[in-house]
Amino acid sequence: MTATLLLDARKLADYGIGTYLRGLIGGLARSGAEERIVLLVPRGAGELLPDLPPSIDVRSDDSGPYTARELLAVSRAARRLGADLLHAPHYVLPLAPPCPAVVTVHDLIHLAHSEFLPGPLALLYARRMLPRAVRLARRVLTPSESVRRELLAELPAEASRVVAIANGVDDAFRAEVAPDRLEAFLAHHRLAPGYLLFVGNPKPHKNLPRLLAAYRRLAGERRELPPLVLAGARGDAARALRERLVRLGLEERVRLLGYLSDEELPALYRGALALLFPTLAEGFGLPIAEAMAAGTPVLISDRPAHREVAGDAAERVDPLDAGSIAAGIARLLDAPRRRERLAARGRERAARFRWEETARRTLEVYRAVLAERRGPERWRR
Repeated sequence: MTATLLLDARKLADYGIGTYLRGLIGGLARSGAEERIVLLVPRGAGELLPDLPPSIDVRSDDSGPYTARELLAVSRAARRLGADLLHAPHYVLPLAPPCPAVVTVHDLIHLAHSEFLPGPLALLYARRMLPRAVRLARRVLTPSESVRRELLAELPAEASRVVAIANGVDDAFRAEVAPDRLEAFLAHHRLAPGYLLFVGNPKPHKNLPRLLAAYRRLAGERRELPPLVLAGARGDAARALRERLVRLGLEERVRLLGYLSDEELPALYRGALALLFPTLAEGFGLPIAEAMAAGTPVLISDRPAHREVAGDAAERVDPLDAGSIAAGIARLLDAPRRRERLAARGRERAARFRWEETARRTLEVYRAVLAERRGPERWRR
């Protein structure tokens, strides 16, 4: 009998988790898996999905994230479908799931850096739900060995249940961008090639204040300095960032592009002189891998997950020291041959990050959990 696997993809349009879901789903669609896979997605999000084979079905659910309603809705969906396994792509595992569960924990920022959370309720929620998800899940997936080690140190879990499976990079980042397409992209956003780039949601752990302080220091020291492009901020976050730029006197030097589609990102990276990613904490750091795949040199924090992804293919800095960040940027600006070497190493290293491999290893985990099943209740803890 064909097993039914339910993947909670309601965060399909999000930043990091959304990219993970879209990449994993694409890999699963190309895997030829015999299992029946059902995707639970927000209403109207079908345009974000790739072409799907008949073995992958789509169901809609509009329950909001981090609400009591979603905890019940996902359980009901699993029960209606007769799901044999549920995969939750973040640490919110529903109440009374009727089948074994696999949970992806992308990072432990909510526990290790509570100062980055919006308030005490968010911290209380994370402290309750994350350990619960780790305790109940048959397998816990992490995007890096760094997160796996951190999770095993912070939360009680059998090491055999925690599996590190690296994220992938879409082949669009590896493919050449046609000159006319790159020119059209740059013209549309009023950019010239050779800018410095940051990509990401400007949450506190992304460390933008120190990056801007470093850039401001360089602007005071150098007559010629490429503009800094910040991509990813939208809504209130973009307005707050724009106000900060005015206070720093950088509104003429720093460009805010807002949220860009997956189709635009390869050209964005290709037009950049370097990606600047001195963030304070990451579970994987997708922009690092994307930039390397595109052949763009990368500046990273000297932190475990950053080092695991980039290896020796990046300029490393202390993310807590704006002077160190500024010095790292200066080294990239002043050494074109070093940039070329880092770009070449980055392309080589990024070749290992493929969504097909992420999907293959994730399917192995699904099948291992299904093989362990011995009766309807034994999985419960």
